[in-house]
Amino acid sequence: MKHKYSIFIVLTVAIGLLILTTHKTKTLQYFTNQGNIFGTYYNIKYQASEDLHHVIQEHLQLVDRSLSMFNPHSTISKINRNEAVELDSLFIEVYATSQQVSELSQGALDITVAPLVNAWGFGTFEKKHEMDTHQIDSLRNLVGYQKLHFDGRHITKDNPHMLLDASAIAKGYACDVIASMLQQYGSENYLVDIGGEVVARGHNKQGDKWRIGISTPEDDPTAQQQSIQYIIATDTICIATSGNYRRYYYDGNTKRSHTIDPRTGYPVEHSLLSATVIAKGCMQADALATACMVLGTQQALDMIESTQDAACYLIASEGDSTVVLTSSLWSMYVK
Repeated sequence: MKHKYSIFIVLTVAIGLLILTTHKTKTLQYFTNQGNIFGTYYNIKYQASEDLHHVIQEHLQLVDRSLSMFNPHSTISKINRNEAVELDSLFIEVYATSQQVSELSQGALDITVAPLVNAWGFGTFEKKHEMDTHQIDSLRNLVGYQKLHFDGRHITKDNPHMLLDASAIAKGYACDVIASMLQQYGSENYLVDIGGEVVARGHNKQGDKWRIGISTPEDDPTAQQQSIQYIIATDTICIATSGNYRRYYYDGNTKRSHTIDPRTGYPVEHSLLSATVIAKGCMQADALATACMVLGTQQALDMIESTQDAACYLIASEGDSTVVLTSSLWSMYVK
């Protein structure tokens, strides 16, 4: 009996080793998964032993159910309707980063900016209102990240009419989520692109570094005419770009950008056309890029320098041409 038991153990171990060996020796190949989420596209390339698109979609839906204002059942939508809701871990992580960047940027990034964004016609339903000083002052009473209170499980608002909008950070966060998922599945080579925010690691199918382009800021709301200003070849990066050259409209002779300054209530009017930020995480890069576009060129540079671990590439107008300004760490990240 003891002899038969020993044979059983040996066979069990052998079968286990065979399964493990078979799993490890599965052929790795590159996959490309594409689709739409958060009102934009995703394009994800990765090396793995199997197509993981269904897993990617599951993780994207988790982010959508937490942060999408277009999803009436999302956590953020329930908060905006003042429903009792226990916050999920995704929302808590995004909220914490948003508040940190709000402090760093002195309110240039503000998760409560939604009433102003909606009123100017750039929000969830994009219905533009006729705006005057009185209306803007009234809406500004509903804006202010300091007017939110978090007790570890719930959010309370000083005014029930306040609305939260995580669009300035959600795409970057989703990139981080998918990159983490791919690593958990053993992928060492991937590029995650969600609406232009990117996390990349390793190499592409040809064995080369990933190549990421920064677009030339040209007025083109259709996004059909894209030229590349700068190309980064990299094997590790978290990068996000924000700009005023895609979403805008003309109010008489005044160009109204989709970037709203939460502190003034008005669309920004300065020379900064686009801000590209590299950071340790894409969520942070996304938030910082938005804050840069609110602040303008010099204040944006000062803010990025103060982080000591982020870098930026700014394109600003100068007369009839453009000028590029970079922070001190930019060359270290893109060397």
